[in-house]
Amino acid sequence: MADPRSYIIESLDTGLRLMRLFLTHDTLSVTDAARELDVARSTAHRVLSTLESRGFATRDTSGRGYSAGPELVTLGRPAGYGPETRARLQAVLDAAAAATGETISTAALIGDQVIITDGRESPHPVRAVLETGRAHPAHATSAGKVLLAQLTAEQVCALYPEERLPAVTGLTPASRSVLLSELAAIRTTGRAESAGESVRGMNAVAVLLGGSSWRDRLALMASMPADRGGEAELARHSLALRKAAALLPPTPC
Repeated sequence: MADPRSYIIESLDTGLRLMRLFLTHDTLSVTDAARELDVARSTAHRVLSTLESRGFATRDTSGRGYSAGPELVTLGRPAGYGPETRARLQAVLDAAAAATGETISTAALIGDQVIITDGRESPHPVRAVLETGRAHPAHATSAGKVLLAQLTAEQVCALYPEERLPAVTGLTPASRSVLLSELAAIRTTGRAESAGESVRGMNAVAVLLGGSSWRDRLALMASMPADRGGEAELARHSLALRKAAALLPPTPC
């Protein structure tokens, strides 16, 4: 069988890789794009200009940077951002927040990143901050891991082609093998935990919140300081999250 790489169109590949950068960068300058993609500034400029002409990138008001354009936002917008979905989630978020007393988030998976789509912030003086719209490495968060667990091992390996995984903290899963083992356990228990893996001193637990495919699948997560998030607390919160998730109304036909 021919090597698939022999069929790659280099300019298209560069454009696709550049679009992927908008998952983790609010804005990109030509210099930033050239550095991240390891291409010449002239190449980065041509690709950004092409994306801008097609609506996949837009120039910011300063004229010095680019951000995701309307076409890219429409294609890449994860579950949880549509007004109908957000309305259906309100009762779930309210119930989870009342039952746990902690910061509650819904999150969607885009590639190897998890995006916070909505939530409720804890009333505690010391609490996890609700970061709606923020992207986090999926392998370092409970929400990301519960969503990754819905994929096959082959799909996970495609997202993480290298054995070594980026470390967010010293507690982040360090290898793909470790992550795959953890995902297998999550498929059995139906819940995922994170203890200081994304932010030191913060723990979280997540369960699946509906969805039949990666396009509409969401996670429901409770986050809290570690001194309120021991093993017993995380187990109790996971049960509360499951009860709240069961309140999600069915998708209208």
